[in-house]
Amino acid sequence: MNSRSQMFSGTRKAAVAGYFYPQNAAELRQTINTYLDGAATDANPPAAIIAPHAGYIYSGPVAARAYAHFATADNAITRVILLGPAHRVYLRGLALCSASRFETPLGQIRVDIDSAADLMRHPDVSINDEAHRLEHSLEVHLPFLQYLFNDFVLLPLVVGDADPDTVADVIEQAWDGANSLVIVSSDLSHYHPYEIATVIDRRTADAIEALDNHHIGPEQACGCMPLGGLLTIARNRHMQVVNYDLRNSGDTAGDRQRVVGYGAWGLY
Repeated sequence: MNSRSQMFSGTRKAAVAGYFYPQNAAELRQTINTYLDGAATDANPPAAIIAPHAGYIYSGPVAARAYAHFATADNAITRVILLGPAHRVYLRGLALCSASRFETPLGQIRVDIDSAADLMRHPDVSINDEAHRLEHSLEVHLPFLQYLFNDFVLLPLVVGDADPDTVADVIEQAWDGANSLVIVSSDLSHYHPYEIATVIDRRTADAIEALDNHHIGPEQACGCMPLGGLLTIARNRHMQVVNYDLRNSGDTAGDRQRVVGYGAWGLY
């Protein structure tokens, strides 16, 4: 057994199956299929996406607007770099998990342990299993990925207190070519009345599409830290950001008194 295999072993079990999304595999597949069928797309796959991470009844239709671009395309994604904010623990920098596999009701996903071990050389990257153990911001994306991609490896990063340049540096180190897809997981504003939320989220969407992370903080997007890193890269690479959807829980499955905002974007 080599040192990298010793560093990464075991399975990170699903923490929010049956809560954020269906526990039953057949029901989960049907749910994702329904969302993707309802998501109009030109099937032009982006290089990176931004998508939400709430319970599927709330944010699933919005996330599907990003994922649908891979549903009918002749894509060759073999590697996914997935970044989401830390909700459960305070974290400085970015956290990998020591698990070599992540599990959902649809099966297990292999972690890209070679890339993970390489990232461990970065001063702001560490292994923090507690940051991953109950974190939903990464997990809710995994069934979509399993449904769409037959065989891929995962590089999962929980992002804590980290400046945009640090996050961008980590993403750049991990992002290696056309076969890799970068995903930033983020919801938008939280618990405002519907009319106020739509104004806040529209301003946030305008900032995202202008590649302006300087006006996106925790009040605008819970994933502002990973989002800031991705937008920094997008500016440096002269990428274009395309909005696929912008809604909130009042549009999907909730009341309109205290809503959570959701958006889906592709970076080209």
